[in-house]
Amino acid sequence: MRYNAAVAERVLTQRELNRALLARQFLLDRKRLSLPKALERIGGIQAQYAPSMYIGLWSRLEGFERESLDRALERRTVVQGTLMRLTIHLVSARDWWPFAAATREARRRSWERHPAHANARSAAAAARKLRRLIAEGPMQRKEIEVAVDIGQGTIYGIGCWLDMVRVPPSGTWARRRADLFAAAEDWLGPDGIAPDDALDHSVKSYLRGFGPASKGDIADYLGLAKSALDPALARLELRRFRDEGGAELLDLPRAPLPDADTPAPARFLPVWDATLLVHARRTGILPEKYRPRVFNVKTPPVHRDVPGGRRGGRHLASREGSDQAQPVRPPGPVGEACAREGGGAPPRVPSVRDSCS
Repeated sequence: MRYNAAVAERVLTQRELNRALLARQFLLDRKRLSLPKALERIGGIQAQYAPSMYIGLWSRLEGFERESLDRALERRTVVQGTLMRLTIHLVSARDWWPFAAATREARRRSWERHPAHANARSAAAAARKLRRLIAEGPMQRKEIEVAVDIGQGTIYGIGCWLDMVRVPPSGTWARRRADLFAAAEDWLGPDGIAPDDALDHSVKSYLRGFGPASKGDIADYLGLAKSALDPALARLELRRFRDEGGAELLDLPRAPLPDADTPAPARFLPVWDATLLVHARRTGILPEKYRPRVFNVKTPPVHRDVPGGRRGGRHLASREGSDQAQPVRPPGPVGEACAREGGGAPPRVPSVRDSCS
C-alpha cells in the first residue's frame, strides 16, 4: 500500500475526527459552490426521502434555494439513482459512472441474496428487454413493472443490471415519489470508465468527504467487501493515522484536519444524512446511546439537529404531502442554537418552497 512517507503516523482523537468530518461535509462553515462541485466534495447525499436532498444542501451551502436543485436535475448536471448499498443517492453527473461501475457487482450480489428476489439470469434478461423499450424515452414505474415483471422489487432488481436514473420532476420536493425512470446511458451518456479507475475514484471520493477513515468504513459506505478495496489502496497515494483504539485510518494527502477545539455551530441534518450512519460512528457525531432512537422501524422521516458537532435533538418531521415541518417535540436549547447558527429557527427550515432560508 502506498503512503505518503513525509507524513508521520499519529493518533487522532475522536474530537479531531469529529471536526475533520464536519469540515469536509461543510458543517463547520457553509460554502458557496456549484451544486455539482459541492456534491463531489461531500461524496453525494442520500436521497431515498426526497426532501433530504434539499435540507442537506441548505445546511451546507450559502444561498441555496430549492429551485437551484430542481434546475440542476433538469439540466442533468446532477442526478439521482440507486448506487452505493442499493440506496438512492444524489451525485454529480461526473461522479455517477464511477460510483455505478465500482458498486455494480456488489449491488447484484446483494440483490441475489434476498430469497424473495428473482435469480440473476431472470433479472438480466428483463434488463435487456427493458433496455430496448426505454431507449424510446423515460418510462413510468407502472409501465416498467407491466413490461418486465420479475416479482418483488422489480425496479431495483432490474436496476442492478441496467443502470437507471430518476427523471425530474420525479423524486423532487414537489413530486417526491420516484415514478419516472430513464437509462443512465441515455440520460448522461455512455459509461466510459475503466473498473480500476472507478474504484480509485470512489475510494478518493469517500475519503474526501468523510476521511480519515478505516478500510472497513470505506467498504461499509460503498457496500463492498473490504478485500475488494485492496487493489485501489495499493495504487493510491494515501497517508495513515491511528484512532485512539489503535485502528488504522486512511486519508488523502493534504486533506483538512481542523484543530480539535474548532468551534462547531449547530446544524440541521436531514433524515438518513450520511454523517449519522454507522460508517461514520468513529466521529461521535451520533452518540451510540441515541442510535436506536434515531434509526428504527417506528421512526417517521425526521430531520435532526447537531449542536456543537453532536446530534442532540429530534424535533421536526417533514411529512409527506406537506411543505411545512411539524413539531415532534419542543425545540428547547437545540432549537435556539439552530436559530442563532443555522440561519433561521428550526420550524422555518423546511419552508424550502420559498428559499430554504
